[in-house]
Amino acid sequence: MKLLKDRILKDGKVIDNRIIKVDNFLNHQLDVELFNEMGKEFKNRFANKKITKILTIETSGIAIACITAQYFNVPVVFAKKQVASNLTTDVYESEVYSFTKGKLSKIRVDMNYLNPQDKVLIIDDFLAHGNAVLGLIDIVNQAGAEVSGVGIVIEKGFQKGREVILSRMSVQIESLAIIENLENGQVVFAQ
Repeated sequence: MKLLKDRILKDGKVIDNRIIKVDNFLNHQLDVELFNEMGKEFKNRFANKKITKILTIETSGIAIACITAQYFNVPVVFAKKQVASNLTTDVYESEVYSFTKGKLSKIRVDMNYLNPQDKVLIIDDFLAHGNAVLGLIDIVNQAGAEVSGVGIVIEKGFQKGREVILSRMSVQIESLAIIENLENGQVVFAQ
């Protein structure tokens, strides 16, 4: 998606040749007009799929999932990372390792919000090692639902998350921008 790639080149900051900091438009301050275009693009890329729910993980995935959901006219469900007093014990649960935070955490979805009839589109802001997506896929599988696809805003292709996911299941993965490498402070996109 050219609009997104241009924005990454303009405003993204490369840190340690492994992190692309895009918090000024993607996951701290949000550019809603850009999100709207990304939501339309996800709708176009998954137009041939029956989608009944969009699933993401808190916190950064929620905004893009909500914008995308308006084009599919379906609800958004998000996996919670923290145990909340209003979350029942009837949950689907999976463990996810965060390389950004350097720790393992549990994610949870209330069983009332996913069921075997659901066709789920997973949406997230980043795909790196694939751990968050695999955790969400695990939750969908626990619910007996179907993963209809995975939509990613920015994929760090050099960290092989796509390959990890595809080695475990066949699923349509659509990334709006795939970064081939981050070298010498520069972003290089996959062709």
